[in-house]
Amino acid sequence: MPSAGGTGRRPLAPISVCGVNERVRPLIALAAIAAVEGLALVVYALFDVVEALRVGATGPAEVSNGPAIVVLILITGLFGAALLWVARGWWLARRWARAPFLLAQVIAVLIGFDLAQGASSLERWAGIALALTALVGIFLVFTPAVTRALDD
Repeated sequence: MPSAGGTGRRPLAPISVCGVNERVRPLIALAAIAAVEGLALVVYALFDVVEALRVGATGPAEVSNGPAIVVLILITGLFGAALLWVARGWWLARRWARAPFLLAQVIAVLIGFDLAQGASSLERWAGIALALTALVGIFLVFTPAVTRALDD
């Protein structure tokens, strides 16, 4: 059989289930995870903008001053935008999406673990959901189907 692009490997036969190529399903899942996380961070940054304008700075003076709120909004918004960019990278099967996605998921596991030990039930469930989603993302990154799709 002829090789695929001179690499010496045979091309994988696509398996279509409900119109979605079986080989790219993990990439779609990774794109969805990154997009949901990125969108959540962008929405949270916008929420912080609205709250800062509506209520002003509340809480301890060390973290509730104008510059601290601006920095929080910038970091949250930029991190969210970066995750949306990574989601696009996964959607387009770009190899570069792997490293920033893994970094974001490690951070998400750490934040999720901390939230899971929170005082309120909502905090605990949000932390568990965040940590489990991040762990699923980390697992999917290293599946053979993703590795093959990124190698093609």
